[in-house]
Amino acid sequence: MAQAKTFKTEELEQVLNYVKLSKHAQRNRAILLLTHWAGLRVGEVAALRMCDVLDANKDVKSEIRLAPEQTKGGHARTVFVNEKLRAELQCYADTLKNRDLQWAFFPTQKFPRRGFTANTLTQHMNAIYRQCQIEGATSHSGRRSFITNLASKGIGVRVLMSLAGHKNISTTQAYIDVNDDMKRRAVELI
Repeated sequence: MAQAKTFKTEELEQVLNYVKLSKHAQRNRAILLLTHWAGLRVGEVAALRMCDVLDANKDVKSEIRLAPEQTKGGHARTVFVNEKLRAELQCYADTLKNRDLQWAFFPTQKFPRRGFTANTLTQHMNAIYRQCQIEGATSHSGRRSFITNLASKGIGVRVLMSLAGHKNISTTQAYIDVNDDMKRRAVELI
């Protein structure tokens, strides 16, 4: 099976412009940016509760601590949230009517307390990418793009491995999509 597409900046902008005009625009934007800017798996996004993202003052935390049951490998990990993403998440959080800290961070109309399942959120994200006609994009594209973009900026594979929550470097290396821009910059270092 082919790996999920890694996004160019213009493609992410195309998707964000599309969701800007959709129902639940702030929610959809926050979901997408958590995968693209923090490298969360779609299941981790679906598992987020208010208390994971918001502090007691209802402000977005700079670190999201995922419990073992919220991650794929069953290992707790910390997700670091940069200022740009914190601002985006705060805009979304400010739109929420109920901010009970035990409720889902991404409630649905049908299940406001529980929110999305990993499967329904995967389908939702894939539908957005399909509607934007981004060939090869899946709910895993944001995570692959996050890792590839950091690798192209010179971040070491050990740091990438930790940020991704991987246990093996080989797993992280498989995520990195080498592109022509990376090769051009590499040869200029000679």
